Amino acid sequence: MLNLLRKSAARKEFAAKLEAQLVARARDAYFFRTLNVPDTVDGRFDLVALHGWLVLERLKAAQMNAAAQALTDCLFVGFDEALREQGTGDMGMGRRMKAFANAFFGRLAAYSSATDEASLAEALAKNVWRGTPVDARAHSLAAYVASARIALARGDLANGVLDFGPLPVAGP
Repeated sequence: MLNLLRKSAARKEFAAKLEAQLVARARDAYFFRTLNVPDTVDGRFDLVALHGWLVLERLKAAQMNAAAQALTDCLFVGFDEALREQGTGDMGMGRRMKAFANAFFGRLAAYSSATDEASLAEALAKNVWRGTPVDARAHSLAAYVASARIALARGDLANGVLDFGPLPVAGP
């Protein structure tokens, strides 16, 4: 029984470490200043969802399914805390969290079904910029995602180190 609790605690600690790194990257000013991602609750959510998808995809490829579930749980605790900080009361939490879950898993499905950078740029334009036509920003973000996937695959994921690679030097 104690072994199970230790494993659970270690898994939560590992997920929290991953979540802190992916949220830090998602909040990088590059996305807001250079790519003009809206610096709003929705824009920040979209960047966390995008980076969460990258990490979850990598965890699943490494057959670290328990860690992927722990990270998903950790992300949703973060969403819950963010809503509470904004003043959402208990009465509205269930409805709001269901909306977050639908949006999060919808984005994961959209990004996973993208077969190339062009279709990923379309999914990004639809979600990150709320349906604006695909433009240089979406293509730049899609190219960043492609390079981040490669960097994550080369990284030291087993030790909880996320390397998304460098951010692009120039904007779209």
